[in-house]
Amino acid sequence: MNSHIEGTKKKMEKTLKKFKEELSHIRTSRASVSLLEGIKVDCYGTKMPITQVATVTVVEGKMLVIQPWDVNLVKEIERAIQKSDLGVNPSVEGKVIRIVLPPLTEERRKELIKVAGKLAEEARIAIRNLRRELLDKFKSAKKEGEISEDEYKQLEKKVQKLTDEYIKKIEEALKEKEKEILAV
Repeated sequence: MNSHIEGTKKKMEKTLKKFKEELSHIRTSRASVSLLEGIKVDCYGTKMPITQVATVTVVEGKMLVIQPWDVNLVKEIERAIQKSDLGVNPSVEGKVIRIVLPPLTEERRKELIKVAGKLAEEARIAIRNLRRELLDKFKSAKKEGEISEDEYKQLEKKVQKLTDEYIKKIEEALKEKEKEILAV
């Protein structure tokens, strides 16, 4: 039964990792290379992340500078950024693309916090679903006589403790992101 718990723990860890990754794509008042990670560029007949076709650097915390390795990709990268939900307008200067991140308005900050909250709720639901699936396995094992009532209660406590641990980690990541969004 412990192998089932370990398997569920790995799934919970993946859920947490995915949640943190999604949070990293939410814009804060500081420039970050991770803002561009979700944006794909048409190049060489396939879609590739900007970070795989260009060097991206952060300048003074407010600007991203993108230098494509192939100069022919400048227009494609510019187009991909304009189509994205970043809400910024890139400026092309020869072989370089610059993105100046304007300060976030109070209204936009509140929207971003709502988005982060929604992502956190989805992650919490995923964690609870994993808990339910595992407890269902244990209930059927109890019905089949594979484990006793006492063993079931112990396993139930372990699973709840694990669930609480991952819900807490989600809350901590959400609070940290909210601080970043509200920071001026």
